[in-house]
Amino acid sequence: MRTRLLSALVLALLAAGCSGDSSDGGPVTLRFQSLAWQEESVEVNKELVQEWNARHPDVKVEYVQGSWDGVHDQLLTSFEGGEAPDIIHDASDDLADFAYGGYLADLTDLLPARLKSDIPQRSWETTTFGDGVYGVPFLQEPRVLVADAKWLKRAGVRIPTPERPWTWPEFRTITERLSGDGKYGVAWPLKEPVSATLNLSLSSGGRLFHRDADGKVTVRFGAEDEVMPRTVHTQVNADRSASPTTLGSGGSDTLPGFFGGRYAMVPLGFSYRQQIAQQAPKGFDWQVLPAPAGADGLTQGVSPQTLSIAEDSPHKREAAEFIDFLLSPDNMVRLALGDWMLPTGTEALKDPALHTTENDWATGTALAAHLRSAPAQSVRGYPEWKDKIATPAFQEYYSGAIGLAELRERLEDDGNLVLARYQR
Repeated sequence: MRTRLLSALVLALLAAGCSGDSSDGGPVTLRFQSLAWQEESVEVNKELVQEWNARHPDVKVEYVQGSWDGVHDQLLTSFEGGEAPDIIHDASDDLADFAYGGYLADLTDLLPARLKSDIPQRSWETTTFGDGVYGVPFLQEPRVLVADAKWLKRAGVRIPTPERPWTWPEFRTITERLSGDGKYGVAWPLKEPVSATLNLSLSSGGRLFHRDADGKVTVRFGAEDEVMPRTVHTQVNADRSASPTTLGSGGSDTLPGFFGGRYAMVPLGFSYRQQIAQQAPKGFDWQVLPAPAGADGLTQGVSPQTLSIAEDSPHKREAAEFIDFLLSPDNMVRLALGDWMLPTGTEALKDPALHTTENDWATGTALAAHLRSAPAQSVRGYPEWKDKIATPAFQEYYSGAIGLAELRERLEDDGNLVLARYQR
């Protein structure tokens, strides 16, 4: 009898310990996979998790460190294996296949009105697929020109501002003027050329992806889409004002040459300012300039960082409450400062810390109103199109190996064959 009583007691204790995943009102544990990687950003994310846990003893959040490298395949494996985290940090241009595949929860009825109204509709469009919303866009960064201020001043060129940016033709002329004697007016780091090309092409009205009346998407590379690619191609192959050796480089790879006086400017994401501020030699004077403007002004595409909830999570309501806490205006500012990016929230964007001249925060914040959904956001099959078709085609075009006609043919003919398989 004593043995049976002890066994029953052990089973009862075990059941109580597992109540976090039950519906009896016991403690809940949420797994939050964060892709934060910069030291400041990781620290802020962990601090916010600790603050939540201190205030919510019945809903604990477990911080899981993820990585941007291979995150799509990692998430796909976790979804299919039934081991996805409850709260998922990703980027909006990675969500389409997961949203359409049923792996992410529709957040339409889960999010509070405060959060919905604080983030502009143009940002929500980046995470809207069909009739559902599958992520909360919370951090974004414009592409900017980071310039050697002394070099530009010596050359006597006009310094662009968000109110009066350079046009694409003016940008080409100025980079040519800044070049010579083994030095270049600009270094384009285009190891991953597709995102930069599509997003900057919005300034000239480029869209590339066109959705027909039946909802199917096709690639059409028109005159508006050519402006940015032709500028880069000409700078590299005709004007010799852009370094050919950086075309296969990542953004960080260009910084030693930039600091060493080899390049006057480098187009980079806004968050690269952190690396520049930390690594620039003493006395190096750098400044942030807006990217060139086209017929549509300073408009450019962005793929914000996002927070989503797994469809298989048994605690969607609690996960949404944690996201609401994480993205309160004050906390969104903390996350933005930690990542050196811009918040999407209108209240957070008003914070004085984001309008200082130090590290040119004000220049980036002035561009926030011009950021739009990246062209490829809702295109099913975009990852495959990008990797197999667009990346090699743009790389060969920028290097001069192929011309504009062949670039168009490959993007359209080969590319539409790929997209068609996802739209049957």
